[in-house]
Amino acid sequence: MTKNAANENVFTRLYANIQQEDGAYTISVRLQNEDKKSEVAWGQETASSIEAASAMIGDLAAQFSIPKKCISIAIKMENFRDGTLH
Repeated sequence: MTKNAANENVFTRLYANIQQEDGAYTISVRLQNEDKKSEVAWGQETASSIEAASAMIGDLAAQFSIPKKCISIAIKMENFRDGTLH
């Protein structure tokens, strides 16, 4: 892995999938260094709401200083109206 001056991993892209399953949301993420495509990390987590899932992705992007234009998010919901606030 490429390290920055603080000896932390460097990632430049974030790919995330949010999938609604049985009332919860599964978030799958892949982080990648655009300069060295073989340098990747991935993981999966569960959230109780679409807002919590979104916050997790935002926190991860902030941790690695990944700008919004370098984030890709796909959302698959059982019923998209269940995830909206009125």
